[in-house]
Amino acid sequence: MNVPFVSFLPMERELDADLRTAFERVYKRSWYIAGAEDKAFEKAFAEFCGVKYCVGTGNGLDALMIALKALGIGPNDEVVIPSNTYIATALAITYVGATPVLVEPDIKTFNINPDKIEERITKNTKAIVPVHLYGQACDMDSVIELAQRYNLWIVEDCAQAHGSTYKGQKVGTFGDAAGFSFYPGKNLGALGDAGMIATDNKELAERARAYGNYGSDYKYHHIYKGNNSRLDEFQAAFLSAKLPHLERMNAVRRNIAQRYLDGIKNKEIILPYVPKEIIPVWHIFAIRCKRRAALEKFLNVRGIETNKHYPIPIHLQECYKEFGFKEGDFPIAEEISATELSIPIYYGMTDTEIQYVIDSINEFN
Repeated sequence: MNVPFVSFLPMERELDADLRTAFERVYKRSWYIAGAEDKAFEKAFAEFCGVKYCVGTGNGLDALMIALKALGIGPNDEVVIPSNTYIATALAITYVGATPVLVEPDIKTFNINPDKIEERITKNTKAIVPVHLYGQACDMDSVIELAQRYNLWIVEDCAQAHGSTYKGQKVGTFGDAAGFSFYPGKNLGALGDAGMIATDNKELAERARAYGNYGSDYKYHHIYKGNNSRLDEFQAAFLSAKLPHLERMNAVRRNIAQRYLDGIKNKEIILPYVPKEIIPVWHIFAIRCKRRAALEKFLNVRGIETNKHYPIPIHLQECYKEFGFKEGDFPIAEEISATELSIPIYYGMTDTEIQYVIDSINEFN
């Protein structure tokens, strides 16, 4: 049997008519940027998240970068992020001229460890970017307490966590701003690149919209040195077609995850840990194994595709060699990078495929 790491086919077949209708609607209107579809999806996604304002961007990285710009973060500023996040989180910070400050995660949840943040705060620290990694919300109470005590901004990285909740509240609503990605593989994915900034701050939303539109508040009038990063009408229309189904499709992913949690019994496998106050959306189902290479080969030979998130931590990436980090500087991030293996989880997985993955992992020795 072959089990792909991810497949869009079941979802796309189910939503085929809606997606084609969305395409035709935009195509017939002949308006492709900053039009009715963009406005409609921004409004719908704001209501879904529970925020007042949403601003579409070209992708998730731009959403984070523009949010930081809109908050006035730039050169000589420092921004705290987890040491095991995807590199886009760090890139958003360096793109605005600030410095990413790495903090180790809790190895059980994969999310930033609030107990380790305070020791990394300096007079130059301006913000914390908690990343809701793999679709599981961070310990936001602790992050908020630190941010309030040190007068720091919070910009949530929600790229993988559309609909995840912490104590019943959806991610993207805890900080001053949040960045979402709608990369096709996300739980809510476009048919190309797309992103979104969410906030309750009207002035911040207006600045963010201007920054993403060449720094312009109205045509040919530029108040900032901005970027070109806008949500195009086709992607907004596709996302509007998918959004009403997101909660239902997230529930399917939760059911798959629960089957994995209940069914995988191999003692060599470390399963994800979910605190009781969190409801994940399981963008990624990340297991850990000391013999990851052997497990990966075993599963691949059996036709089960896997992935690694992320095999080289940020501090060991060549593009950040100017910071002078070396192996051993962030041992928890390195441990996760060396042992994490992501197994298939997506809307439309069959019962047979799910059980085959479980049985195969249990047979590994």
